[in-house]
Amino acid sequence: MKEDNITRINLDGRELILIGTAHVSRQSAEQVKEVIEAERPDSVCIELDEQRYQSVMDNNKWKETDIFKVIKEKKATLLLMNLAISSFQNRLAKQFEIKPGQEMIQGIESAKETGANLVLADRNIQITFSRIWHNLGWLGKGQLLTSVFFSIFSRETISEEELEKMKSQDTLNAVLAEFTESFPKLKTPLIDERDQYLAQKIKDAPGKKVVAVLGAAHVPGITKEIHKEHDLVGLAQTPPKSVVPKILGWIIPVLLIAIVAYTFIANPTAGFDQALSWILWTGTTAAIGAAIAFGHPLAILSAFIAAPITTLHPLIASGWVSGIVQAYYRRPNIGDFETLSEDVFTVKGFWHNKVTRILLVVVLTNLVGSLGAFIGGADVIRLFFKNF
Repeated sequence: MKEDNITRINLDGRELILIGTAHVSRQSAEQVKEVIEAERPDSVCIELDEQRYQSVMDNNKWKETDIFKVIKEKKATLLLMNLAISSFQNRLAKQFEIKPGQEMIQGIESAKETGANLVLADRNIQITFSRIWHNLGWLGKGQLLTSVFFSIFSRETISEEELEKMKSQDTLNAVLAEFTESFPKLKTPLIDERDQYLAQKIKDAPGKKVVAVLGAAHVPGITKEIHKEHDLVGLAQTPPKSVVPKILGWIIPVLLIAIVAYTFIANPTAGFDQALSWILWTGTTAAIGAAIAFGHPLAILSAFIAAPITTLHPLIASGWVSGIVQAYYRRPNIGDFETLSEDVFTVKGFWHNKVTRILLVVVLTNLVGSLGAFIGGADVIRLFFKNF
């Protein structure tokens, strides 16, 4: 049996075997099967959480998605990001004619066949996304979204030999260094914290011999962190939200309303100009965002009507309004969820599928509309100083 990409750790009389895999590699899946059958471990740990495990085991899970609930719970951006990231992996998997995450599926099947305990060792993906989002400023969030979307539609292909080379620790460290150079705050929640979480779960797995199926990027960190104790409860907490954005979210709208109200009293014509500028800037940009997403005409109209009001209310967003209208008039059917994994491969598919279309309406209405709010607010202040 080849020992490539296998790390063996002896810890307190137990043997921990880490298999570093590439998530769309046929060789990785074959190696997982070979190692588990040869080693007959007491436990098999896989780099999945409960949510992703259920998704892997039930391909029809998408059909149960309540798109209205996704919008109301403010998870449209999270779902769109999840789809965007997975689409890149799916495209590579399609290139090599292998099921995405096949090595994890193989780990599950081999654990059942050998009678080993199956341990879901990764942190909840929503908590990871929340901690990533919390660590990025507005500029970083914009850069990350842009980078993710460019990766979706990149037509670049790689050879299977290059894919296998990605599993070497030196290459991975180099790739990681380049990635974290652009997003230095991303490494902690995406890699470091999950290394700690995975290491503790592997260490806590029952039995004298444990096999862990992991993305190769995590192996160096886990090898270091497994000798330490880590607080799983603390690592699984959603980061506390700062009160500053909430305070500013109320103060800025109140100030803008006060400025317009004062101007109306002192100079009704100037006050009318301010109000009109605000309505046109916020409404038009939000409508443009919905139109870029090819939203339903009524979704575009609702974005225009809602934006001047919702931009002054921190608890409501124009994208939620336009998204709900889009979902009402272009409700996804079972076929849209069935073809979702294929449609996210291309720009055309991303805009054609009713599920992703709704998510795009929500995100682009909010994103482009926020630009209009900045410009509109600045214009209100400009007109105030111009007239007084």
